[in-house]
Amino acid sequence: DPDFDALVFGHANMVMPFIDEITRLSSVLDPVRAILGTDVMVWGANLFIKEAYSPNYVSWHQDLTYWGLDGVDKVTAWVALSSATVRSGCMRYVPGTHTREIVPHRDTFAENNQLSRGQEVAVDVNEAEAVDVVLAPGQVALHHGRIFHASSANQTDDRRIGLAIRYISPRMQQVSGVKTYCTLVSGEDRFGHFHLTQPPRGVMHPTDREMAHRTITVAKEFLFAATC
Repeated sequence: DPDFDALVFGHANMVMPFIDEITRLSSVLDPVRAILGTDVMVWGANLFIKEAYSPNYVSWHQDLTYWGLDGVDKVTAWVALSSATVRSGCMRYVPGTHTREIVPHRDTFAENNQLSRGQEVAVDVNEAEAVDVVLAPGQVALHHGRIFHASSANQTDDRRIGLAIRYISPRMQQVSGVKTYCTLVSGEDRFGHFHLTQPPRGVMHPTDREMAHRTITVAKEFLFAATC
């Protein structure tokens, strides 16, 4: 169901209560708060699922390239819901690249690329410097919005499932001025730059699903701005 996939891929926390609960766990939030401060919102939550022997991959990219946010007060928490090993296609980071500005990217729309536009950095990446982020189920890795990261295909006979939670500070806003939907999970919102959502009413509840649809529609204004 492409409709279901779109909701789960971009805003799983809005339509699945157990995902919303994970975004609020102190074991996940505490290190995020140590970076962003007490006030924290979820800007999005993506399920990255690679089926057994799936050719799907994620190309080298920087998260903040297309998000249209006005700063870098953002942390992605990548939660392993299954084992993430080198063979199953765990994430890979290039250490130190978080200190770089956003580099040029190109859109490939490649068939097996799990990113929305198949985007990849248009600069050389020294893969010899890359670090494999091997995680056991329940472990979490945090990364900066500008770090180069990617993942390979799953070469195992089991699924590789990860949840990428996009945390931001409420002081952030969309450069275009559009108000997207976020969920406050810690502290308070003193700025009003986003519409605030409530926890989901149930799994794929019609009301929550409609809100997620609205969020996706608004997000297309900046996620695909360069290709519309």
